[in-house]
Amino acid sequence: MGGILQRIVGALTGAGAREEAEKPHFQRDYERHVRKLKESHPLDEAMSLAVGGHYDIQGKVHLALLRSLGLKDGDSLVDLGCGSGRTARRLAESGSYGYLGVDVVEDLIAYARANTPADYRFHISTDLKIPAGDASADIVYSFSLFTHLLHEETYLYMEEVRRVLRPGGTFLFSFLEFGSPGHFPVFLGSVEQQKAGTKPVMNMFIERNVIELWAEKLGFAVESYIDGNREIVPDGRLGQTGAVLRRL
Repeated sequence: MGGILQRIVGALTGAGAREEAEKPHFQRDYERHVRKLKESHPLDEAMSLAVGGHYDIQGKVHLALLRSLGLKDGDSLVDLGCGSGRTARRLAESGSYGYLGVDVVEDLIAYARANTPADYRFHISTDLKIPAGDASADIVYSFSLFTHLLHEETYLYMEEVRRVLRPGGTFLFSFLEFGSPGHFPVFLGSVEQQKAGTKPVMNMFIERNVIELWAEKLGFAVESYIDGNREIVPDGRLGQTGAVLRRL
């Protein structure tokens, strides 16, 4: 009997390992990262650290940037890589919007959903698709998402962004670049984590000439870049560089 139980447990363990291995790298890595944070921190702190920390101030920074780009009541928004809802919570306090949040980690979405209005929609998506109709969104924004994706995956998401944006719609996203002196320590930190075998998630850099090439190929115009060190709200900076694109 003991041998049978061992084989059953082994089969279940093997099936779980296969299922885990079959997940996209960004889902597998981030689920593991969030799980470890929840094991070692109180929930609110874990949910903040999962999106880079400074939960409240970053939500204020994001809202201020969106307002500066023309956000108004009634706009339809797609929050790509919504995480634990730092931006969504601030939006809910500031006005009335059609909101869709997309992420790959159920624990993050559950936390975001619990802290936002009932009519805010959230969706788990691991196939690099946005569950929204063509030309249905006024603004798509994505903070600290493309930093964790391969360039091919980012490009596929940008194809989706163009599809769901209305003509003239705004696409705001943040990225890491070697051209910013403040970002190089992130790279060095990743190098050390790689050496130690402790790297939790991918940190991918994108240069501006690459963004401009992708924009040209996909039908966007690059309007501006936002210096990550510029103070957006008192004591609040984006950190990563921001890019503002318009759908042509």
